[in-house]
Amino acid sequence: MKRLVPACLLCLLVIAQTAFAQAQRPKIGLVLSGGGARGLAHIGVLRVLEEMQVPVDLIVGTSMGAVVGGAYAAGRSVDELETLVKSANWNAILADRPARDRLSVRRREDDERLPSRIEFGFNLERGAMLPGGAAANGQLEATLSSLLPATRTDDPLRRLPIPFRAVATDLLSGAMLDQADTPLFEALRASMAVPGVFAPLRVNGRPRVDGGLVRNLPVDIARQLGADIVIAVNVGTPLLEDREITSAVMVANQMLQILTEQNVQRSLRELKPQDIIIDPDLPGMGFMDFQRADEAMATGRRAALAAGERLAALAAPVAQAALQARRLGQPEAALGALPLAALKFSGAQRVNPEALRAELALQPGDTVGRAELNRAVERLDGLGDFERIETDVDDHDGRRSVEFRLTEADWAASRVRLGLELYSNFADASSYSLVAMHVANWLNAWGAEVRSIVRIGSTRGLNTEFYQPLGPGSRWFASAKLAYTAGNNDVFDQGQRALRLSSSLTSAQLELGYRVAGLGDLRFGVGRLRANDEVVLPVVPENGRRSQSYGQQYLELHTDTLDSLAFPSRGQWTTARIEWLHPRGEPRVINASLLGLSAFRLGEWAGQLYGEFAHAERGQTRSLGGYLRLSGTPDGSLVGENMALTRIVMARRIGEMPVGLGGAVRIGFSLETGAVGGGAGLKLSNLPRSGWRQAASGFLSVDTRFGPFFLALGTTRGGDTSAYLLLGPTW
Repeated sequence: MKRLVPACLLCLLVIAQTAFAQAQRPKIGLVLSGGGARGLAHIGVLRVLEEMQVPVDLIVGTSMGAVVGGAYAAGRSVDELETLVKSANWNAILADRPARDRLSVRRREDDERLPSRIEFGFNLERGAMLPGGAAANGQLEATLSSLLPATRTDDPLRRLPIPFRAVATDLLSGAMLDQADTPLFEALRASMAVPGVFAPLRVNGRPRVDGGLVRNLPVDIARQLGADIVIAVNVGTPLLEDREITSAVMVANQMLQILTEQNVQRSLRELKPQDIIIDPDLPGMGFMDFQRADEAMATGRRAALAAGERLAALAAPVAQAALQARRLGQPEAALGALPLAALKFSGAQRVNPEALRAELALQPGDTVGRAELNRAVERLDGLGDFERIETDVDDHDGRRSVEFRLTEADWAASRVRLGLELYSNFADASSYSLVAMHVANWLNAWGAEVRSIVRIGSTRGLNTEFYQPLGPGSRWFASAKLAYTAGNNDVFDQGQRALRLSSSLTSAQLELGYRVAGLGDLRFGVGRLRANDEVVLPVVPENGRRSQSYGQQYLELHTDTLDSLAFPSRGQWTTARIEWLHPRGEPRVINASLLGLSAFRLGEWAGQLYGEFAHAERGQTRSLGGYLRLSGTPDGSLVGENMALTRIVMARRIGEMPVGLGGAVRIGFSLETGAVGGGAGLKLSNLPRSGWRQAASGFLSVDTRFGPFFLALGTTRGGDTSAYLLLGPTW
């Protein structure tokens, strides 16, 4: 017993000495700068600090530095951060709206009518209203939510396990905000609201944007929180060189970088001799180069290891272990599925919550877990009416209440989309059209909307549709349509141009339809048509004008689940239509068509298989000839009562346009075969059995804000070869 007493005293002495040493060690603050994709290097730095057992007592970050630092301070491990960054769909996050196959059926139809992304709001009181940023908010906020532990998203920054601050800028006053009392999710969302890319976030009625405008490397805030030693990680984007400033967009970008670089240099001058600066070398890596995430994280690790000798002097295993235990705490419990007790919507002004409830189809008693909530947010986001969608979950007595807090997009109530369509085969077929589409929605509590399209140029037209659901969120609907289209078109005989017509078509239609959730719709319509033709070449002294009136009934099924109209990699698109026409004073005739496309991915290639059959006894026939309709064959030169076409198109991404200006740059090719034939009546036996032609094309394409742009060269076997320039829809 006498021998144990000195041993116990020795243990107490060691513990006391350790506690004293920890109390005397300097407090270490980690400062993480903004820099977009370059900020992913912070994850590599965090890994080295953990490996070297350097305790991090507090974290301050801006923009992407705030996102990485905030997620880490809230309890995410470095492994989790790496996994989440690698699995994120950055193209979708930076897109100006949700993925196309997640849009509502009506919004997908907008794309078919006008694929341009030049869109803004307009009303007589406020004039033109632009969206808050070039990129949409929904996917960004969904990704940000996945980065954060669900139990911490609503915690103010000052209540996190490790002291943390996220710098933002008050857009009205220009003041720097450390957001100490702002909930974690909102603080990070505001800090990374890069002006012009992401919309500002309103907190307490005031808009906040990226903190990089005022403090991209917030060393002073770390000092205010008590840091004795600052480890500053600077990943800011360097200024552009003269040869790189090639456009107004680049000039604006350089202006922002100058503001950022000035405040970074001021922060660097505040560093003291005992502080450590880590400056990852990321040559050529741009603000939006998220596809280089692995490279950024590896570079951050190398930069931290380069400062290894100085970092090793800060190692404190006991303190680091204690901080890690406090930071990680208890593992985050997965959000299990529970029966739904109540579903609420708040913040909606124009949009009827009852229609949203019907759209989501969530009923009391339904089992609701994380997957169901994510699908609900996607469907709400796909309506295009909301700027933000927040989800509150309250579990009580084994049941779950869900509230969606909605922020409506003011500009979306009355939207204008502008487009440009160009086509030329560099020979005898050229056309252009300026197009404007206006959509006014939620005209009544049942969700009525009016969509109008005006087209001027080689083709002139005006059409409008009044669309009325038959109840809040009802799948049944009625619509009324008026349309006028006019233009010139060539008529061919035996493949040779015979004459040129000036044609116009006026129509009025009433429809009853059923919307197939997430797929498309089925419509039955009746209408009246009036067609006018006049021969303009050659000049005909008499009888050059012809008019005909028709009664019309039709049945049409349309489905669309494509993720892209120009180069889809998943989904299908079909239109099946049968039409009964009653020419005045003549027997009834039948027109029918079936068009289908299936998209797929083959390694790095996106592919689409397309097929079409049309039968036309009278009215608007679909001809062959022109780009992707037997490329190389003169446009519209093959006409028959029956027509069949099939093709395969393959495209590979080779580059990317700057964010806000467009999307991918691609190369690709097509293989096509088609034929026309005669034969009375709508019968399978009347499908063309001979005269099939084969064609192919190669192309370069760019996704522009006006739609897909093509430069192509096409040839028909044993026939002609043509070059094509095309901006707009291709099928």
